Amino acid sequence: MSIQYNKLRVTIHTDRLRDNYRLFKKYHDHVIPVIKSDAYGHGLAEVSQALARDGVDTFAVGFVNEAVLLRESGCDKRIFALLGPVGDDDIQALWDHDILTAISHFDQLKRVARAAGKNGPLNICLKFDTGMRRLGFLPEEVDEVVERLKGSSLTPVMATSHLASADEPECGERVAMQATRFQVALDGLAKAGFAIEANLANSAGAMVHERCRMDSLRLGIALYGGNPFQGTEWESQGVGLRPAMDVAAPVLQVHPLKKGESISYGWTFTAERDSVVAIIGVGYADNYSRSLSNVGQMTIHGRRVPIRGRVCMQMTAVDVTDLMGEGKGVVPGDEAFLLGGPGDYPITPEELAGWCNTITYEVFCLLGMNRREYI
Repeated sequence: MSIQYNKLRVTIHTDRLRDNYRLFKKYHDHVIPVIKSDAYGHGLAEVSQALARDGVDTFAVGFVNEAVLLRESGCDKRIFALLGPVGDDDIQALWDHDILTAISHFDQLKRVARAAGKNGPLNICLKFDTGMRRLGFLPEEVDEVVERLKGSSLTPVMATSHLASADEPECGERVAMQATRFQVALDGLAKAGFAIEANLANSAGAMVHERCRMDSLRLGIALYGGNPFQGTEWESQGVGLRPAMDVAAPVLQVHPLKKGESISYGWTFTAERDSVVAIIGVGYADNYSRSLSNVGQMTIHGRRVPIRGRVCMQMTAVDVTDLMGEGKGVVPGDEAFLLGGPGDYPITPEELAGWCNTITYEVFCLLGMNRREYI
């Protein structure tokens, strides 16, 4: 359930999502949008419905229960659960809702194979750990995996792994190492006679590491307009990506702040000149981080305005002195954009993440927990 107690307006531009998806079609014919965690805060059902119009045939989510939610929303495409089944309900759902799941360890494989004895044949994906050291069989275990599959009703149709540092230009050797290790697993599966869809590249991997594109790509952060190479020498690879999320909050009050006066909790900001501040109806209760205090910016009427003082639970002060001096009045009811918005200098996901000392993924996931509207 989304946050209901505030006045934030989160706008998702589905045309931008579709444009970002189409950009990745130049890299590969088979692009799998990753819409896990409620589509990174953009809306599971809404994003899948928008992208289905562009011929997407597979969507990737996180846990199996999210795959069930997607299926129940009306999605009739192949649904791939990246994190695999956890409990018995998840395992049964693989048959009940026709879900392709990643299997990443032997206990999990044993439990799903046992369920297949009761429910019938099932296609699965095998997850291999090529260096991320989270989930997956080791490539050297492929022969044992094949042996365990013998006599079962499970058929591997996909193998996947995850790149740890594809977004770092200096880490090309690490990417190549992971691709080589993944190939060991693929060779073992091919030797056993399995026809496998090899899936390795994430957004960054697809953009610059041709060897990793293989049979399909996973399109994650770039789908939502985040440039995985922002701030690196490969930043230009993200040209054309457009953030799909705009977030705005209302101006509650506008008033003077005299030179020498301080504002908000702890009086951490003191005006060095006679100023005008606008109080915006957003704060950390709305997943707008307190770490933005005296650091972040918003835009009002397309103009950048800096945050003054501490971000509160549902209020944040910004300095609109220069804006008022330009003859652009600010009044209660106006919108302040925390992310995106009109004008030549919208707040970018990378900027907002940088001010919070985090990454764009977290910014999207958190702000997307507020009520959304779709354009």
